[in-house]
Amino acid sequence: MAAAFADEGPLARAVAAFEARPGQRQMAEAVVRVFTGGGALIAEAGTGTGKTLAYLVPAVLSRERVLISTGTKNLQEQIFYKDLPVLREALGIDFTATYMKGRGNYLCLLRFEEWRHRPGPRTADERVHLRLITEWARGTQTGDRAEIEDLPEDLPFWNEIAATSENCVGADCPRYGDCHITLMRQRAAASDLVIVNHHLLCADAAVRQSAYGEVIPACSYAILDEAHQLEDVATQYFGLMVSNYRLLDLARDGDRAVAAGLVADPDKALGLREDLARVLERSQAFFEAVRGARLPGTSDEAPEGGAERKSRVTSRFLQQVAGEGQAVLEGLDLVEAAIAQLADAPEEVRAIGRRAGEIRQDLRLLLRADDPDYVFYVEQRGRGVFLRASPIDVSSIVRSLLLDRLQGTVLTSATLAVDESFAYIRSRLGIERAEEVRLASEFDHARQAILYLPPDMPDPRSPAFAGAAAREIVEILKRTEGRAFVLFTSYANLYEVEPVVTRELPYPVLVQGTAPRSALLRDFRNTPHAVLLATSSFWQGVDVVGEALSCVIIDKLPFASPADPITAARIDAIAGRGGAPFPDYQVPLAILTLLQGLGRLIRHRTDRGVLAILDPRLRTMGYGARFLASLPPAPLVSDLDAIERFFRSSEA
Repeated sequence: MAAAFADEGPLARAVAAFEARPGQRQMAEAVVRVFTGGGALIAEAGTGTGKTLAYLVPAVLSRERVLISTGTKNLQEQIFYKDLPVLREALGIDFTATYMKGRGNYLCLLRFEEWRHRPGPRTADERVHLRLITEWARGTQTGDRAEIEDLPEDLPFWNEIAATSENCVGADCPRYGDCHITLMRQRAAASDLVIVNHHLLCADAAVRQSAYGEVIPACSYAILDEAHQLEDVATQYFGLMVSNYRLLDLARDGDRAVAAGLVADPDKALGLREDLARVLERSQAFFEAVRGARLPGTSDEAPEGGAERKSRVTSRFLQQVAGEGQAVLEGLDLVEAAIAQLADAPEEVRAIGRRAGEIRQDLRLLLRADDPDYVFYVEQRGRGVFLRASPIDVSSIVRSLLLDRLQGTVLTSATLAVDESFAYIRSRLGIERAEEVRLASEFDHARQAILYLPPDMPDPRSPAFAGAAAREIVEILKRTEGRAFVLFTSYANLYEVEPVVTRELPYPVLVQGTAPRSALLRDFRNTPHAVLLATSSFWQGVDVVGEALSCVIIDKLPFASPADPITAARIDAIAGRGGAPFPDYQVPLAILTLLQGLGRLIRHRTDRGVLAILDPRLRTMGYGARFLASLPPAPLVSDLDAIERFFRSSEA
């Protein structure tokens, strides 16, 4: 490893603009200790450290099978398509690697053939996309839908032909041998490096007891990059969910199986079809009752801009929907029993029975809502209604299902420490013993950036804040000539600021929600002086190098809303243990989120720009000092003219 990172070593010869960095070597040495002695490493590596190579080189040289999990598909793709080919050439080592996404990204050959030959009219769009997929399916080696550039992200019928675990019949499938999931699993089992993301990692761990769900092979060592995201992802996957979509899919798939003649006895086929129709009818009545029930924080208005609306389940709510819920449970019982009585039913039909039983079990637990380790809530998003139960504390789950199964684990990110300590991330992820390494950013923030805090802003909780923020944003962007991300903590503020910015500025304004995320990023990079107004999904995992991004403005400190059921449950749990939720949980989480947002600005040694935070609480509240102490060491200014002087000095 030392030879690989030497000043005149193979990396220096093979990687353009490579320069040996002390921090990178220090982190690589710590990763080597994990591969030779086991245990865990927590490594915070500031931007510019070169942390990806710092863990990839030891992983390759270890000659072990190593699982590498990232927070975003972007980093996954960078590692697989950019970094690993360079390392293969530079190190002269013939290693293998497999790139794995969630099952829903891949085409199911069996379901696609069934869908292709299904009778009935198709829309013009369906016919066009069917031709695209059919032509691609003949030649693809992976079955990954991302290979089709012209395929819309929200293709309506993709879920009907995707290789999801719920629809998989495993080894009994007639296409099992050439199934893209089977082949991907086989490639991964024979690979030295397996590249996944946290969503697949947690989804795979959650279904590990399933006969057909697991795709990631056993590994003794893992590297979890962007580890600050792991708690949120684990919360999503280690819970329960029943939605109107899940029940609709069950009824539709069961009806198609019967229509395809998979139930030989006509009377039993007719009876099963009637049972499935009854489940669909009862589920529609149930979710209408859920929509109509009064829950804390709900109103008669739909969530604006496609935003989610979450409401914690109450005993009154459970009483309101109990009758309709019991009817759904009984209907699912009938479906499962009817299929159990089919002596020679093929696997596709038996799978429908298993799904009915799993949904019944999940729904029964959700309607009881009596497990103190979980928070129960209703989520409404567009036409979707979801009953969910999420773990309040995932630390023991992460420890038992992920960390304890591994001989060595590296957890790394640019943002893991709060108040110069890893205590927060340790407590949230259940990490008991670990080596710790903190490496400062290699970038010179004192020269490359300034931090602008407005001298006079109203309290961010007051109605006057959005208007004042809009005026301040306009003045900042006039001086930066656009070239900015404006990151909001809520859609409400974004929608109030957008018309002002669009009217007052001569620059192109892009708005989250008007196009897919990838398209907005592409347009931002390719459009001179563009301004992007966005919310949470653009706070991390976004990389824009150069003058195209010269300013990042954040409207408010990103405290998680106490109205969010999961946040509220975690606050209650900490208080119940005698802890202090605000300083011990809410502030550290907000600091890490803020640092991720600000981290979008300086991505290269030549980048320069302005960081602006409009929230006056940085100066007026006692906890503001903790935020300020965590920020990059850029000069602090409160004069708009200082922004102009900064950019004039860069031109000189």
